[in-house]
Amino acid sequence: MADGPMVVLSDESQRTSGEDARSMNLEAGRAVAETIRTTLGPRGMDKMLVDQGGNVVITNDGVTLLEEMDVDHPAADMIIDVATTQESEVGDGTTSAVILAGALLSNAEDLLEQDIHPTSIVAGYRHAAETVVDVFDDMATEVDPDDEEVLKQVAGTAMTGKGAETAKDLLSSMVVSAVQAAVREDGTVDQDAVVVRQFYGASIDDSEFVDGVLFDVEPVNQNMSREHQDANVLVYEGDIEVSETNVGAEATVGDMDELQSFVEREQSELADMVDRIVEAGADIVVADGGIDEYAAERLANEGVTAYRRVDGNKRERIAQATGATRVGDLEALTEEDLGFAGSVTERIIRDKTVRRQADHESTTVFGDLPTEGVGTILLRGGTEHVLDEVERAVVDSIGVVSAAIEDGSVLPGGGAPEIEASLALREEADSVEGREQLAVEAFAEAFEDGPRTLAENAGHDAIDALVDMTARHDAGDVNVGIDADTGELVEMFEDGVVEPLRVKTTAVDSAVDAATMIIRIDDVISAGDLSVGDDEEEEAGGPPGGGMGGMGGMGGAM
Repeated sequence: MADGPMVVLSDESQRTSGEDARSMNLEAGRAVAETIRTTLGPRGMDKMLVDQGGNVVITNDGVTLLEEMDVDHPAADMIIDVATTQESEVGDGTTSAVILAGALLSNAEDLLEQDIHPTSIVAGYRHAAETVVDVFDDMATEVDPDDEEVLKQVAGTAMTGKGAETAKDLLSSMVVSAVQAAVREDGTVDQDAVVVRQFYGASIDDSEFVDGVLFDVEPVNQNMSREHQDANVLVYEGDIEVSETNVGAEATVGDMDELQSFVEREQSELADMVDRIVEAGADIVVADGGIDEYAAERLANEGVTAYRRVDGNKRERIAQATGATRVGDLEALTEEDLGFAGSVTERIIRDKTVRRQADHESTTVFGDLPTEGVGTILLRGGTEHVLDEVERAVVDSIGVVSAAIEDGSVLPGGGAPEIEASLALREEADSVEGREQLAVEAFAEAFEDGPRTLAENAGHDAIDALVDMTARHDAGDVNVGIDADTGELVEMFEDGVVEPLRVKTTAVDSAVDAATMIIRIDDVISAGDLSVGDDEEEEAGGPPGGGMGGMGGMGGAM
């Protein structure tokens, strides 16, 4: 038998083990957090991302930055998943979640250097996370779904620092109105019912909440009316055209009489289709397929407005909003299949004197609908980059207001929950035996990283802020946080800085999951395709771009 270890990996495989693997992964995770650290808070800075095509994204939204960055390290991708989870669950707090994950990794590295085993660190972090969630639950204040004042504060807090401050009050009010209208009977929010649309031109102050559906499709005939009252709406899953002959077949006519007869048969077929629509009482037709010119003219003469080749999402939204049944056969059409809109009106969106061309000069608004909770937030703005950032802020606000309504619990902002959790963890650590105690203390220290960063980004002394906040919380002022504008410590609820409980609990859960997963890794091996199921395979999330040697990099974004 040969001496020495048996080699089971191919010559092309690469492997990093033990301390080197941990150090590499921890460094990559921390690098992601450091990249977006300066964006945190009301005075956080923006980042400019430029792709190879020269397209520019300017934002300080955490998840947008991380999704757009060119990251090629698997451990870094795990930290990005923290932001993705936070965004999908609640819509805000992505930067805070990533900063917490980065701090947990940094403190874990210090513990590893003290020969604390990864398993002990993971156990301590898990214990600390459970304690933090309990602390947040005790701190939380109940909020009523009809409490517009608090909900506006929640929306405004999510918008702060994202380019929407100049119209924060207006936008917050719009978001609250839209979300409250989308509350289902079971208390949950149908966020899909709240649509955000942007149109260039005018200022952010000209944004508004439109009670109804914006429909950017032109009528098939210019003589069709753009205005209807008490309109019956048909959503038709078909064509209003003559049935086509079989593929490859040809129709041959011998003289003008035969041609005329052929045309008359086609028109008769079209006339029958139009008659069925008119007899059912439809005033508006939203069709999936094409509409023949002859049919369009007959519809116009009957006072019916028709739209052709409308995509599936728009047809579905119109059907849901008006209560229409999507019909695939006009012969089976009845009055009961029609939806209803109290008003269908043309809305001029921009002045033609504005140089920048918008997608549409005007839009059609289906209003006074029988379905509650149907509305559109119409955003205005002078430039593409400004409008995109405002839309991101509004979408985040929709998420946090929805979370506040569904959960009925909010927390103070300004770093107050983090300081309170840090104090509780230091006290809890005294009751934890063994080396896990050090991990709990490290978790407490990591929680202070958020308030510290908040103070730094606002231009204030981070050490003084932490010392003063800790002293106030130790004295029982649990809702005291830092005012980013003045640097003073204020009562956050009185200052209108409010966040849903879910923002904090989700951030803790996702950050701890990612950090502990990375900490437990002690071996990184390059691999081929990894099987993810019996019949499904996908490329490994392992080292891209040619092996382990490149895994310490973060692509061009770092």
